[in-house]
Amino acid sequence: MNISIITVGKLKEKYLIQGIAEYLKRLTAYAKVDMIEVADEKAPEELSELEMIQVKQKEGERILAKISQDTYVIALAIQGKMQSSEELAETLDKLATYGKSKIAFIIGGSLGLSDEVLKRSNEKLSFSKMTFPHQLMRLILVEQIYRAFRINRGEPYHK
Repeated sequence: MNISIITVGKLKEKYLIQGIAEYLKRLTAYAKVDMIEVADEKAPEELSELEMIQVKQKEGERILAKISQDTYVIALAIQGKMQSSEELAETLDKLATYGKSKIAFIIGGSLGLSDEVLKRSNEKLSFSKMTFPHQLMRLILVEQIYRAFRINRGEPYHK
């Protein structure tokens, strides 16, 4: 299975980089996982509704340029469906069973994802109704992907 995690913006926090690197190393036993960063759109602190849409569209174009036609896309979005770790494991297992070997998880920037990216996604996944920093979501997501593979292999994992 080839998994891409496509994210907006450069990760700068050392502790997050180290945590993600640890889980990516652990995941090599189960899948090929690539972390793909696309540039975030520079914008002032205060934005109009139109400016927010424009920023998301520009970031969305960069995201969509990284996705091939045969990729199954899971967008992380607050309005998405919440799943337990076991349900995410089942989702990944079903995708593998039905020949979906290319999967991309999308994490938007601080303003979220463009409508175009959400339309391209095959499903939307929510980790919580709470808002998390998009940089932190990278670590949470990669840990949950690792946990899903452990669950599917019947290997022990922390509950």
